[in-house]
Amino acid sequence: MSDSTAPTTSSDPVLLDISNGIATITLNRPDAMNSLNIATKERLVEVTAQVAADDSVRCVVLTGNGRAFCTGQDLKEHIDLLHNGGSDALFTTVDKHYNPIVTTIATMEKPVIAAVNGVAAGAGASLAIACDFRIVADTAGFNTSFAGVALSCDTGASYHLPMLVGRAKALELMYFPRTVKADEALEIGLATSVVPADSLADEVAALATRLAAGPTVALGSIRRSVVYAAGHTLEESLALESEMMTKTGSTHDHTAAVASFVAKEKPVFEGR
Repeated sequence: MSDSTAPTTSSDPVLLDISNGIATITLNRPDAMNSLNIATKERLVEVTAQVAADDSVRCVVLTGNGRAFCTGQDLKEHIDLLHNGGSDALFTTVDKHYNPIVTTIATMEKPVIAAVNGVAAGAGASLAIACDFRIVADTAGFNTSFAGVALSCDTGASYHLPMLVGRAKALELMYFPRTVKADEALEIGLATSVVPADSLADEVAALATRLAAGPTVALGSIRRSVVYAAGHTLEESLALESEMMTKTGSTHDHTAAVASFVAKEKPVFEGR
């Protein structure tokens, strides 16, 4: 599949651009702080699945339009559903939308970057922490939010947050929601790096370009192995490592890289 741009318009709640091997998914409800209503979640299910399956995509960037990254569930829609007998839709959305979205983001076999341009709260924070890298604007922050509205956590927060900050800190952040500003996020491991807000796009583009030029099958296999190891025994993890080594050893990129090493040349990876 050649590089392309998805047929989205400026009014779509989720924008997708694919160019030079990089798929950029942009949450596009700036007036609603990129909160997640049903239409946005349904589109995110589709778009994340699309980029995961597209072999031309070698790196994915998730970001938001405007001053927020994503503030999680659209509470206006949530209240309407509560008051109008739509309670089934309130909580089936976890299985229909949030779980498929975060599963695809966390398990696709290619690198994923969260470009955190503003506040990431609730499910928005969960989506960001499911990514491999969180490049955070110095004006941004994270807030788990869930307990503040008397809800449990969702969208993988219970799985990914302790991996980044440890169990005790994860419980603290979820029991007592507050905005963790960028500098603290870097200190405790929530942020990969913090950059000036006006440099965010350039920093993310540089990282995404580097990743998209990498050995995609190898990077995806490393990603899969790390995720797998978090929930499996050493013996099981070693077995998957062996399987992934066999898989990557048969790729064009591996053959070309070995030849380049022998020739003392820099390898050029094609992602296959």
